[in-house]
Amino acid sequence: MPLRLGTTAAGLVTGYVADTLFGDPRRGHPVALFGTAAARLERRLWADSKARGAAYAGLCTSVPVGLGVALQAVTRRRPFARFALTAACTWVVLGGRGLAVEGAKMARLLEAGEVPEARQRLSHLCARDATTLDSAELTRAATESIAENTSDAVVAPLFWGAVAGIPGLLGYRALNTLDAMVGYRSPRHRDFGWAAARADDVANLVPSRVGAALTAACAPLAGGRARQAWRIWRRDGERHPSPNAGQVEAAFAGALDIRLGGTNSYGGEVEDRARLGEGRAPRPADLRRAVRLSRVVGTAAALVAATAAARWGR
Repeated sequence: MPLRLGTTAAGLVTGYVADTLFGDPRRGHPVALFGTAAARLERRLWADSKARGAAYAGLCTSVPVGLGVALQAVTRRRPFARFALTAACTWVVLGGRGLAVEGAKMARLLEAGEVPEARQRLSHLCARDATTLDSAELTRAATESIAENTSDAVVAPLFWGAVAGIPGLLGYRALNTLDAMVGYRSPRHRDFGWAAARADDVANLVPSRVGAALTAACAPLAGGRARQAWRIWRRDGERHPSPNAGQVEAAFAGALDIRLGGTNSYGGEVEDRARLGEGRAPRPADLRRAVRLSRVVGTAAALVAATAAARWGR
């Protein structure tokens, strides 16, 4: 790996390749360990209070950011060590291969008509209530999750790695994990999780739009439609209740010529979301196409992030 092009740039590419080839570490995954520690701290600090939740989010995020700053400092004059740590951290925080594997498993179950098994499997992709979902709704839920998590689990970590190096990688993944844990609008987390959810929204404002643009640009490489992806993204991206999730979901809907959105249930909370796109409802074959598009977008994001980091001398 040519370190002269930048240790961060080389580390981001190497970490992305490691995730593509090997996926998540099978034991002792640092993100899982962080989640366990954060859950224990939540039990101690929880209160029906935005202020208490903000303190919790700040404390949980400051630890990995501080660790990242320390690692950057001790490797300031050790380029190979900086490269190796950046590659390892990138591998740990990315979730592209895991996302693709889960999408393919869902597609196989739905193609085989194994709806009960698909309902159970959906929890590996998102927190949506699946007990009453039929095959069509399960396909839509999985396709939407593939689109959204292409941004959250691939594009955004690479973006923050390019911008802020190791602290950016670790800090973003910590914040995104907290949002997945306490960011839903359940009675318990409506106030306590508010700060984590809003901070995650801010952290994803730029990456989600970068992800949507890359989706449109890369659509032909995955058999999709670039112009339609761009048009649907610009038209429907703001219709989603999230300021970020709708960006990439709309771009995927346009690229694959399908229709996303509708009624979703999370922890007893029902959301009636606007429709994204103007095609037919997604089928299992479209879920496979979404996985292919996700992979292409991830590769493009890695190249863009590495180029940006190299230009900034990182």
